[in-house]
Amino acid sequence: MPQPRKPAGLAAADTGEAVDAFMASLKHPYKAEIESIRGTILGAAAGIHEGIKWNSPSFRTTEYFATVNLREKAGIGLILHLGAKVKRLPAGGVAIADPAKLLKWLGKDRAMVVFKDKNDLKAKKAGFAKIIRQWVAYV
Repeated sequence: MPQPRKPAGLAAADTGEAVDAFMASLKHPYKAEIESIRGTILGAAAGIHEGIKWNSPSFRTTEYFATVNLREKAGIGLILHLGAKVKRLPAGGVAIADPAKLLKWLGKDRAMVVFKDKNDLKAKKAGFAKIIRQWVAYV
């Protein structure tokens, strides 16, 4: 059977196949929840792809914008960012509607979301997907 081809210009780590292989070997207490986060992000908006960046499942459109924080002590973490290079932000910075207060801002262009466990993830899934749809507009 032929191997899936990676899109032109992308490294082998910039593919869903790389994330599948990473996840197959991952030993993590929240592995099932990380898989759920993957599905939520990939399903949140058209044009979102995944790869391995910073030795963790990461998500991109034209640039990477989210990375799973595998070292989060309080559950399952996800760092939202605007890529590796500093971007010019609109006046007032990144504006994300977050009525459920899921985002912990780490800077003008970075935020973190932490889910305590699978029940917390399930309860916040819809709001999280809305945040992802808003976030990708800045990438």
